Amino acid sequence: MKIGIGLPTTIPGVTRAQVIEWSKRADAAGFSCLGTIDRLVYPNWDSLVGLGAAAAVTERIELTTSVLLAPARESAAVIAKQGATIHVLSGGRFVLGTAPGGRDDDFEPFGVSTKGRGKRLDEMLDLIKRLWAGEEVGYAGGVGPDVSANPPPIIVGGQADAAFRRAAKYGDGWMMGGGPPERFGEARAKLEAAFRDAGRKEAPRAMSLTYFSLDDNPEAQARSTIGDYYTFIEQYADMIVAGTAKGVDEVRERVIGFEQQGCDELIMFPASSDPAQVDKLAAAVL
Repeated sequence: MKIGIGLPTTIPGVTRAQVIEWSKRADAAGFSCLGTIDRLVYPNWDSLVGLGAAAAVTERIELTTSVLLAPARESAAVIAKQGATIHVLSGGRFVLGTAPGGRDDDFEPFGVSTKGRGKRLDEMLDLIKRLWAGEEVGYAGGVGPDVSANPPPIIVGGQADAAFRRAAKYGDGWMMGGGPPERFGEARAKLEAAFRDAGRKEAPRAMSLTYFSLDDNPEAQARSTIGDYYTFIEQYADMIVAGTAKGVDEVRERVIGFEQQGCDELIMFPASSDPAQVDKLAAAVL
């Protein structure tokens, strides 16, 4: 199983220097990817802009939105252009992970409704794939840099049955957006069934994200940052904090658990923006 690491771009007060140093250390340590999680109404960095910064200071690590709330954004063409730019800037290392989302406050301020967001995501993915394949629009031709020879992979998130069908129709795989390893095996089976039903011969890429803290006081750190990020539902925030892998032993157990359930790649998101967390996680699991 591959191990990726999340960028600390959702941690309040994270600095440019921390993100750049974090990216460099993750690239050198051997993590499979740098991930970003996404909200629009929160003082986090923009997912795509953050990965653009990481692309400029890394050489080998993949750059994955895990996941981007595409339906909350107004334009699939803009997402396609930004993603293609990161892909070219990084030498072909961008992965578009996306899901429908469900928080009204991430949609309403931008004049977009959560109603019909699944259908909207289908339409957006269809357009993004066509644009990345080189489809021309307007008098000037394509949208963004030409990535048709090597388009970015697409990973779809979501727990509903429609998410697995969407992954099989438009994507290269699926990502679980949190939860214990025990839930992953059943989800992977649904993913593989969806690919078979769609006539796909290749094996899907099955991924998940999880949270970790190797800080001096992991419980307090997780509550102050991860808990704050999920305060829109207090009970859910408590559950996410409780489920954060705290300390080396729990981190290693989390990795083993997902590996045993058939996860292909696990992206581990931090509770703090201290770049030393990259080195600590690498020492524990790589």
